[in-house]
Amino acid sequence: MPIAQTQLETILREGFPDAEIQIEDLAGDGDHYKARIVSTAFAGLPRVRQHQLVYAALKGKMGGELHALALETSAPA
Repeated sequence: MPIAQTQLETILREGFPDAEIQIEDLAGDGDHYKARIVSTAFAGLPRVRQHQLVYAALKGKMGGELHALALETSAPA
């Protein structure tokens, strides 16, 4: 079962409460999203580690309810 965009945003906000989050449904099917997340949690971390933090916040939904997620992560300027 696909994940609703609002549910995805809620999950990401729980993991990154200070973040600026923008989500785009790429295919209109609830399975393919693009997320831009700007959070202080990413400060000083390499991009791979930033993405690992996002996947951890998704609590196993990646690859199940959520088929594809293109990520853009960064710390605030």
